[in-house]
Amino acid sequence: MIRKFISEFVGTMLLVFFGCGTAVALNNYFAGMGSISLPYTLLVVSLAFGLILVALIAVLGRVSGCHVNPAVSIACLINGRMSIFECVYYIGAQIIGGIAGAGLLALIFGNTASLGANFFEAPTTSSLGALVTPQIAIIVEIILTFTFVLTVLGATKKENSASGLVIGLALTLVHLTGMVFTGTSVNPARSIGPALFTGGTALSQLWVFILAPMVGGILAALFYRLVIDPKEEDLVYASDVTEEMIEETEEELVEEEKPKATKKATTKKSTTKKTTKNK
Repeated sequence: MIRKFISEFVGTMLLVFFGCGTAVALNNYFAGMGSISLPYTLLVVSLAFGLILVALIAVLGRVSGCHVNPAVSIACLINGRMSIFECVYYIGAQIIGGIAGAGLLALIFGNTASLGANFFEAPTTSSLGALVTPQIAIIVEIILTFTFVLTVLGATKKENSASGLVIGLALTLVHLTGMVFTGTSVNPARSIGPALFTGGTALSQLWVFILAPMVGGILAALFYRLVIDPKEEDLVYASDVTEEMIEETEEELVEEEKPKATKKATTKKSTTKKTTKNK
């Protein structure tokens, strides 16, 4: 279990470091040039979040499933893919990882004024300014998280080598849509770390980026369970395919082969005795 904790911790830390770090680096770069290129920033930051998730799933997927997101973990709990204890364990690792990632960014950039924290309802923080009220921010984040988590549940129903790419592209998509509204969270752990260091408005608005993604994840789990796959039979989820599971399967196969081997040996012995007697 400790391997899963470390996997989720490191995965979330790197997600925040590369995703939020790209946003901070670009803002500093364009600020130094005296200009802001919003379309370029949107595309690059969205790709940064998507690509790092693809890489993390490829490496960490076989250890913990690479949730790196409390909304994904709560959805897996609802769909019976993990226990309550595992869910709490995962979320704890993810939150600590998000804080560690933000801490690394604060250390590297030498300040905590802007670490890629999520905002809304402020002309200097949300690209749409006063248009994004708390209600709009909640609705947008619920829709974005619903879409992303639903993709995760569908792509990981059975072991698939392309699932990581699909999930990464989904994260890129929701960032392309949501960044002008809220900076895109869809992940409480990703929002908590930067907000704790930045403080101020980011911290006072953090509740939106905890509540909305969790609601979106729960709705996605219920929709998947009731509409997409009510039975969810023959499920093979990435977090379940661990070395322990493989070892258990191998042990079961060995136990099944033992009676067959014993039976063959007994049959061979009986045949030998019968032949000897006939002679």
